[in-house]
Amino acid sequence: MKILVLNGPNLARLDIRDSSIYGDLNYGELKNLIISASITHGFDADVRQSDDESTIIGWLHEAADEKLPVIINPAAFTHYSIAIRDAAELLTMPLIEVHLSNPMAREDFRHTSVIAGVAQGSIAGFGPNSYVLALIALKNLLQ
Repeated sequence: MKILVLNGPNLARLDIRDSSIYGDLNYGELKNLIISASITHGFDADVRQSDDESTIIGWLHEAADEKLPVIINPAAFTHYSIAIRDAAELLTMPLIEVHLSNPMAREDFRHTSVIAGVAQGSIAGFGPNSYVLALIALKNLLQ
């Protein structure tokens, strides 16, 4: 089954971000891990990243139109993008929110997710394994 894995702003720059928060994989390595784990769990993952809010909205519209499940790491958009939230609400298949770090263990402004209310669940704080856990959860939701 095809799924979309969407990544928001600055995730393509993991190699120069704070490794104590985001780990030590670069984006290419993270993408390869997601694709490999997806295959293991029976998915064909289309992994995408954009720093642009409108691009992510377009991808969510595509997922809604094609009835695709989505795993999303909205990154900074998590906390304020009502437009991404509204696009995510259009999905009829499961949506799982993921984060490499645990937003609740970070600055106060990161404690609010506008996406969580339209997602089946959120997985955060497990580094790259957050994506693997999301794949397992998605598989269970679809069975």
